[in-house]
Amino acid sequence: MTDKSDLPPSDNDQAAADPGRPEWAQAHGPLRSFGRIKSRPIKAKQAALFDTLMPQIAVPDPAKGPIDPQALMPGAKEVWLEIGFGGGEHLAEQAGRHPDALMIGCEPFLNGVASALRHVEEGGLKNVRLHADDARAVMAALPDASLDRVMILFPDPWHKVRHNKRRLLQDETAVEIARLLKPGGMVRFVTDWLDYAEWALERLARTPGLTRRQAPGADWFTVPADHVVTRYEEKKLGDTAPIFLEFAREA
Repeated sequence: MTDKSDLPPSDNDQAAADPGRPEWAQAHGPLRSFGRIKSRPIKAKQAALFDTLMPQIAVPDPAKGPIDPQALMPGAKEVWLEIGFGGGEHLAEQAGRHPDALMIGCEPFLNGVASALRHVEEGGLKNVRLHADDARAVMAALPDASLDRVMILFPDPWHKVRHNKRRLLQDETAVEIARLLKPGGMVRFVTDWLDYAEWALERLARTPGLTRRQAPGADWFTVPADHVVTRYEEKKLGDTAPIFLEFAREA
């Protein structure tokens, strides 16, 4: 649910966009799949949370080595990963519903991270860990079969053909998700752009180890019972009603 932009950034401009970003927020990954890093000024109270709360709940820098989810929250019964959590509404709501599950959220858009920090503080959430940058670096640092659920909700569509290579969900991303999911674990992909839904379905369906949870011919507009509608979704920025794709890791 990162902010959309029709202007493709250069592959190396992420760090240059804000050279003062802390170590845990430095750029990762060879090709950006998201737009702006920051837009409007962050409110003072939210900005302060970067200094007070963020150090307490930040995911360890993946550039420094493997990340053990159980070390982030000992005793966690499940581990979820949300890639591009936007303003953090969905992440916070799911964290509140599932206090025994570790919720790892990755989002490069700093205004969104600031919003998520506010949700975490106001909700008194103890099971959220945030990475203010590209999720792919965190994914690479996580061990095999370590996640119960991966959530990709309303990613940047990059709907112009020449920009399709910047879409988050590529074949290699789907393979990495399959590696990370526990047997029976699930990935949910949601978009309000029809061509991206078709793109995602094609790639997830051909990924070894993943099986579509919805029955053949099922209505992909059916909203899952545990879905959280956010203000971003309510803007209806795409060209279709939200489409839901769910795939499970084979046992």
